Amino acid sequence: MTMINLDEALWQNSMLPEGILERWLVDNGTKVTAGERIAEVRIESALHEIMAPAAGILAILAEQNTVVEPGTTVGRVL
Repeated sequence: MTMINLDEALWQNSMLPEGILERWLVDNGTKVTAGERIAEVRIESALHEIMAPAAGILAILAEQNTVVEPGTTVGRVL
């Protein structure tokens, strides 16, 4: 199992301590490949793509429109 944590580097140019998990690009339980785009996070006006860290089945832990902070675990790949 590999956790999907939001990289603190996404916030390096931001004054805000949080962002929004804008949307998931794949459904819960979908088979994903390493490096595949799986979600988008908005921090201030910038939209950042989140990639699958490994191949496997996506388990979503945070819903769309959830407020997230650096290091937040939003899902895992089983």
